[in-house]
Amino acid sequence: MNATAAIALNVFRESVRDKVLYNLVLFAVLLIGSSYVISQLTAGQDVKIIKDLGLSATSVFGLFIAVFIGIGLVSKEVERRSVYSLLAKPIRRSQMIAGKYLGLTLTLIVNVTIMAVALYAVLAYMRWDTPEGVEKVWDAPALDPAMLKALTLILIELMIITAIALFFSTFSTPMLSAAFTFGLFVAGHFSTDLRNFDQVVDSWAASAVARGLYWVLPNLAQFDVKSQVIHAQPVPLGYMAMTAAYAMLYIAVLLVASMIIFERRDFK
Repeated sequence: MNATAAIALNVFRESVRDKVLYNLVLFAVLLIGSSYVISQLTAGQDVKIIKDLGLSATSVFGLFIAVFIGIGLVSKEVERRSVYSLLAKPIRRSQMIAGKYLGLTLTLIVNVTIMAVALYAVLAYMRWDTPEGVEKVWDAPALDPAMLKALTLILIELMIITAIALFFSTFSTPMLSAAFTFGLFVAGHFSTDLRNFDQVVDSWAASAVARGLYWVLPNLAQFDVKSQVIHAQPVPLGYMAMTAAYAMLYIAVLLVASMIIFERRDFK
């Protein structure tokens, strides 16, 4: 456990020093801030636009952080041959995988928190700058606590993406790992359509393949509750718990698979 924690902290420190990470977070924060200017172009929809752009920016830039840093967690160690010095120490390969995943997860938590604070700061300024009568017609208050539910599910989705990126990085090149991860991200948001694929085609084989893919691919659409939060629709805590449990199970399977592949990989 001490080795896993040490690796996690080391990954976190390396990620924090990464200039790419700073650029992504800075750009996301600037985009969230500029959403206030953009919102002024559409009267009556200011809060909705800021919330939509803010949550979307958090999701998109979090995705880039998860993918581009996640795929390098293992591949960089192999390319720089520093993996040999790590494995020469009393560290199991499974501990290395777990530590790197936990380190990047900690990085994601910090960065999503920064972007969430920036979003709430913009909304707080807007609330302060808005007449009281206008605020009463909003579907939800500017500083709606329900946005934390959307941000939490965004973070959990990014944790799945990180596990996917780490899984591919254990046996593939960085370029292919990025392509596979982005591909699964897109497919995961449309995986629900595969369940009803038999209503579109008459082929039994195609329907069977589609249904199999539905159970294998991550169902990422269920983590997107931005629309519900923006329009003041309820997001039950039971739904949050079930979605989080699904994510933890999927992440556990990916990490175990990553550990098995990495254990069997020959670095000679």
